[in-house]
Amino acid sequence: MYLKYYLEQLDYQNMPLELKKYLYTPSLDRLKQIGYFCGMDYASKEIYNFREQISRFDHSLCVALMVYKLTQDRDMALAGLYHDVATPCFSHVIDYMKKDYEKQEATEEKTEKIIRSDERLMSMLAKDGINPNAVIDFKRYPIVDNERPKVCADRLDGVILTGIGWTKNITKVDINSIVTDMHVSTNEFGEPEISFLRKPVVDKIIQTNASIDQMCHSNEDNYMMELLAAITRYAIEKGYIFYDDLFVFSEQNLFSYLYQIDDPHLREMLNEFRYKRKNEIEILNLPNVKVRSIKPLLNGKRVA
Repeated sequence: MYLKYYLEQLDYQNMPLELKKYLYTPSLDRLKQIGYFCGMDYASKEIYNFREQISRFDHSLCVALMVYKLTQDRDMALAGLYHDVATPCFSHVIDYMKKDYEKQEATEEKTEKIIRSDERLMSMLAKDGINPNAVIDFKRYPIVDNERPKVCADRLDGVILTGIGWTKNITKVDINSIVTDMHVSTNEFGEPEISFLRKPVVDKIIQTNASIDQMCHSNEDNYMMELLAAITRYAIEKGYIFYDDLFVFSEQNLFSYLYQIDDPHLREMLNEFRYKRKNEIEILNLPNVKVRSIKPLLNGKRVA
């Protein structure tokens, strides 16, 4: 299991109690039932054949561990742990549903509401003397989140997890090399940023990111993302579900619920999503789909 090995390299076993206790809150626990690959775990196996099932919780945990390993900063690590807490069922499919193809950040709007509504989390933050805003405003920490083509924990973990599960071009040796090599440098803008020591490590990150970008711009992925967006939009418009249900249901339960609805058109779309063959996919041109550019720092200097 590549994910398990990756967690070992991030020193999950020695995660400090001051962070580990925050893994057990309702808002974060929900992410265990939200897949990292935007609901495509339930799509046609001819189009998607993931090596491992990875959840948004897994991603959140890895980001927090990475941030703590790099900074030893509790509050920053917690911001990393909760940065995706507003992820709905099907993740970025909902951005597609809202026509947010380029930034894919439309669902982040609920972050503050979800965190402040989690009574257990708010109680723990108060007891530990942590201002909730330090967790809610994760974009204040460049190590957690920054603009492309810079590297942050969220982006780097995305490359590793997607390379593990989807493109399958990240090995255990690569994982070890990346985690061992990463450190914090000051970039050309005077900001802290994740940097690397060896060129082969940087090259691997760039190559893996390029393969991910190619997959995310493929006609197959565009078609399936749009199809699931259409299914979700149709279910909301028909009143079968409410938009806020996307932040309550697990993905598995939502698919099961939709399949039980007596609506021939909905059933036809769901079956297409589940059984579509590659040679049946029509050409689909989507505008401004997010470009996943990345230019890491090598010994503190931006690669060309």
